[in-house]
Amino acid sequence: VLQRQINLLNKGRIEEVRKFATDIGETAAGVSDIRTNGGSRYRMSLFSDRLGKLYDIRFEIYQKKFFMKFLNNFINQLTPFFFYSVGGYLAITGHITVGALVAALAAFKDMSSPWKELLAYYNTTQDVALRWEQVTKRFASNSLVDDHLYEGVPDESISLKGDIDINGVTVRDDDGRAVLEDISLTIPQGARVAVKTDNEAVALAFADLLTREVIPQHGSVNIAGHDLNTIHQVTLANSIGYAHSNPHILQGTLGENLLMPFKNKPIEEMPDGENLAQFHTNAMKSGNSTDPFDVDWVDPAVAGLQTSDEIRDWWFQLVEAMGIDDFMVRRALRSSLESAGHQKLADAIVRLRPEIASRIKQAGLDGVVYGFHPDKFNPVTPLGSNLLYAVPSRMLTQLSLSRDKNVLRIIHEQGITDDMMQVSVMLMENLIATFGDDGTDHPLFRRLNLDEELYQRLSAIVKKRREVGDAGLSDEESALILTVPFAFSAEQIGPAFSDDFKQRVLDIRKTNADQLVKELDSLFETIDPDKYMDVMTIMDNALFGRISGMAGAQAKSIEDIIVDVISENGLRRLVAESIHDLVTSSGGDNLPTIFKERVAFSRAGIKKPNILILSNSLASHDSETRALMRERISKLLPDTTKIFIENRFANPESYDLFVEIVDGRIDGAVSRQDTQDIDVSQDLNRKIGVIQQADLFRELDRKQQRLLAFGSQWFKAEAGNTIFSTNEEADAAYLCVEGLAELVWTAGDGERRKVGEVSPGRLIGDLSIIVNARRNLDLVTLQDSVFLRIGATELMAVIENDAMVASSLLRSVSGHMTDIIGTLRDLRNYSVERGVDFSKFDSN
Repeated sequence: VLQRQINLLNKGRIEEVRKFATDIGETAAGVSDIRTNGGSRYRMSLFSDRLGKLYDIRFEIYQKKFFMKFLNNFINQLTPFFFYSVGGYLAITGHITVGALVAALAAFKDMSSPWKELLAYYNTTQDVALRWEQVTKRFASNSLVDDHLYEGVPDESISLKGDIDINGVTVRDDDGRAVLEDISLTIPQGARVAVKTDNEAVALAFADLLTREVIPQHGSVNIAGHDLNTIHQVTLANSIGYAHSNPHILQGTLGENLLMPFKNKPIEEMPDGENLAQFHTNAMKSGNSTDPFDVDWVDPAVAGLQTSDEIRDWWFQLVEAMGIDDFMVRRALRSSLESAGHQKLADAIVRLRPEIASRIKQAGLDGVVYGFHPDKFNPVTPLGSNLLYAVPSRMLTQLSLSRDKNVLRIIHEQGITDDMMQVSVMLMENLIATFGDDGTDHPLFRRLNLDEELYQRLSAIVKKRREVGDAGLSDEESALILTVPFAFSAEQIGPAFSDDFKQRVLDIRKTNADQLVKELDSLFETIDPDKYMDVMTIMDNALFGRISGMAGAQAKSIEDIIVDVISENGLRRLVAESIHDLVTSSGGDNLPTIFKERVAFSRAGIKKPNILILSNSLASHDSETRALMRERISKLLPDTTKIFIENRFANPESYDLFVEIVDGRIDGAVSRQDTQDIDVSQDLNRKIGVIQQADLFRELDRKQQRLLAFGSQWFKAEAGNTIFSTNEEADAAYLCVEGLAELVWTAGDGERRKVGEVSPGRLIGDLSIIVNARRNLDLVTLQDSVFLRIGATELMAVIENDAMVASSLLRSVSGHMTDIIGTLRDLRNYSVERGVDFSKFDSN
């Protein structure tokens, strides 16, 4: 019994260790975001909480282990005890001799075991202590910033509202190359600053310099008269907001990620109790954080606010400033919420159901919306909801359903086991035929409500059934395969879900639905037009039904109607706020890139920082949206110093200060000792910078960009030069860096006609390389120009090894084809208006 308890505790310990390892990995991956957003102390408290749980589990394990050892030793020592007591008594009374007793004791050989065990324990302790000393000595960091600046809260509060002075700063990368060199700059307080960089490494280094994520090898940075290396991390986190194009989102909820800047310290103490003193003692002895984890950490005062409601109001203002309030509202509509925490919104959604239904009917869109009706089968909801006219009271998995004896009993009692087995098998056969065993990474599969591991298990069951039939399946396998219709709708299943079976489901519902719901012990709740259903999305609740998967573009029109009704009733903010409950996976892998960028922007601005750094922020948005965002955020935070780091600015004169960093130096200035020759590494960085500005190569990883740059050469051409001619072999592609060129087509009569222009940023000649064809046009420079010549072999190597580039090329070709089709259509219309007969071509 004791060993079984120990095994269970060990299992729990392993689970906690895995969670702890996940937290450590997640923190290591997002350490920059955590520090700059002030989440360090909160994360330390999380670690301490994890370690505390591990300590408690291990302590209980050791208690049980040593109690079990005590029992074993007690039993082992019971024999000599009886020898001494009973044998001694018998020796005294003369029943046995003392010699016989001594001989019996000498024969007992287990006396040394406890001593050996004690020695082994001592040796192990010393060995572990020595290893710990070696590990800590090996990995102890020698930071240039005092450790105490990362602990607790600052002794005094200082303001970073002032000028930023950068004096002779040089920053080097891991290979010792200068990324920033001899940078000197003064940024006035409250200024709008545009910093143009020629590559991503420079942009990252400049931003990291201001957030103290990198320490300069030379020079210093002062903010409002304070040396950056002497400022407490809490002050930096509260005063500097930083958002970039690749933010790290922590596992939890969207709200927890957005509120990270407000969690610098717990704002309430752990409740008094007998465990409080023990918690502090254990935390201090083990060197862990003494901050309690399960208390309120959100401090609105970080942004000069009073309540959590003011934080949400300020967040929505930021969202509106970004122009993404509509996006947030629509994203929230497709998410679910717990009505208990959003009762006002839930009640309003229920109240608006009739109005929304009326608007949809007026728009003629009711044909693709299947509302809930007690007498009608709903083809877009799973079998369980149709059978019971109810929805799950919580999120259910097929595994949990297969283990619920009540669900299986109902299926058997209602006599639909064979029908459900047939539906399940036919659906799985179709899925297996479509995706096979290795097609689960396809986007279409990810749209199914089916876990990859579960799919593999179901596939194995179906294959086994082919060989042995239903009788050869175990009870567990039969139960699991019967749950398939609970995850798919009749519309998804298709013809396998026959009309006769639908009618049988309705008949069961009419006679037994209420009783069946009661028997399932709160697993389902009856569908009620006056009740909000938490398991469904906000949109489905508003519709009191679901949209058909065949709706296509009409689904967008329905969503537009719901958004209009919500806006007219003043619910936009409440709906947008509900997205705070959206679950986020580690790294934000379950969120699209564009959404993560917006989260990062909100997280940087929500604390009303003195300095806001936006490094290529909202990179997935178009230039017009980003420019509008900059203007709005400047009005929203007029006293904040705003630093925008980009590789291109359309109107640099519109900023208070424009700084261009070229080759790691401001405005590309080169010191005297470097004028004789350009360093090879700097030339490579220039090429990388040019490649990063090309739309086709912008999303490549750093390694691919470096390889492409390494295999390219600068190509300079004076005005009027021909770079390549018709019928030449396609040996290279040309990326325009400076100047202007034109594409020329030579007609059959020898007339040269201009086809298009090539301006900076455009890659030309790549399609001829891909199709392995000769040139179709001439490329002639109109101005003195500079190109980056990328060899055919190097370009094809990148295309063949990076699906992103191939996809971008496909989009580029499709765009050119669409433009050509549009031009031909306009040409045809123009010709027809002037009497040209195209009937001969139309017939073909």
